[in-house]
Amino acid sequence: MISFSRLRIGAKPSLVVACILLGLAACPALAGMAIEEVETSSGIKAWLVQDYSLPIVTTRFAFRGGRTQDPSGKEGIVNLITELLDEGAGNLDSDAFQERLDDAGAEMLFEAGPDAVYGYMRVLAARKDEAFQLLRLAIEQPRFDQQPVDRLRAQIVSSILARAKDPETAAQFAWMRAIYGDHPYSRREEGTVQTLAAVTTSDLKAVHERIFARGNLTIAVVGAIDPGTLKRDLDRIFGGLPAGPSLTPVVDAVPKLGRAIRVAYDLPQTQLSLAYPGIPRKDPQFFAANLMNQILGGGAFTSRLWNEVREKRGLAYGIYSTLENIDHASALVIGTGTRPDRAAETLSLIRAEVRRMSEEGVSEDELTAAKKKLIGGYAIENLNSSSAVAQTLVQIQLEDRGIDYVERRKQLIQAVTVEDVRAVAKRLLSADPTVMTVGPSLKGTNR
Repeated sequence: MISFSRLRIGAKPSLVVACILLGLAACPALAGMAIEEVETSSGIKAWLVQDYSLPIVTTRFAFRGGRTQDPSGKEGIVNLITELLDEGAGNLDSDAFQERLDDAGAEMLFEAGPDAVYGYMRVLAARKDEAFQLLRLAIEQPRFDQQPVDRLRAQIVSSILARAKDPETAAQFAWMRAIYGDHPYSRREEGTVQTLAAVTTSDLKAVHERIFARGNLTIAVVGAIDPGTLKRDLDRIFGGLPAGPSLTPVVDAVPKLGRAIRVAYDLPQTQLSLAYPGIPRKDPQFFAANLMNQILGGGAFTSRLWNEVREKRGLAYGIYSTLENIDHASALVIGTGTRPDRAAETLSLIRAEVRRMSEEGVSEDELTAAKKKLIGGYAIENLNSSSAVAQTLVQIQLEDRGIDYVERRKQLIQAVTVEDVRAVAKRLLSADPTVMTVGPSLKGTNR
């Protein structure tokens, strides 16, 4: 799910205080929620869940594009744009914009993902008109004044330099380069000192104009607002944007497997990462793959890898596997950390468990338990607050799963058989993975 990098909360704590006084700083899951699609007179579409349990309106949205739209030699520009959107817009400079945001008591934030730019606003329903006007200015008329550009760029550069010798950062960059080669997914999301120095105000404006348009916009709204009011508000916020974006095409990336990556550091633990083929979201075997992953290493305290690596042998405090999906690539990734003198043993054990699943599949009992977890945990993990609901609905739209997906998902999971899981396990887990080790050398192995 989306992790937003920066949260701006108004100094006047009207929204936060209101939630606390009501005992609802975190809202309960919206059980039995009704999702409706609204469309404005200018053709802007959004999914709406009306919820009047709190006088709050939560809006999440995404513009397709993201960091893959960074021009060559100016990597980091899309991330910098998201940092600057609330640093002055329209006739309001940075200070004036922040004062107005404080007065509205609203939360506003933006983040650049690999394939989309995400935005968020949460505000009391009674103050939404003021807040929505600021949101309109931020996305439609950002100023990119030189002073905030220099300040935010300097902060990002400082962060890059501070992490330059961090082993985890070095490992992540090595991993992405090995897996994705020259594809845009291998780029550093914040750019580099050199690429950021090359970015001009004209560049910022040009990239902003290419990405921010109605034609690549996805919206979800949850809260105390009716469809008619929402239609008018959406036209006010987004109606002034260009009709269509001008995005640079991005080709699909096939992760490069069968490689060994060594990042040598004198650390108390050796970190192990393995990448196997993934599966696209639209693939007919997608849910079988998710259940397979749950059994292999996705289920905390219950997975095969947990039992073999942690419970039986105490080789690691934790171990996981996950199916990673972005718009143009997918992979199954396994990760853990262990003592350097047990790293070779741990790696061998992981590969043996993967091989066993690829050859033998799973049992009926394992599949039943995995189905129960994936079905029962969905609401807890994805629908436990108005913000989470809005975020989930944006993601469902980006993945083109349909407005009935929340209900239909249970049926798709229940339909998976043991044979389905065995087939997808053989398909994904028979490959020779890329393996990365971070830490001292592994004894007893050439990896």
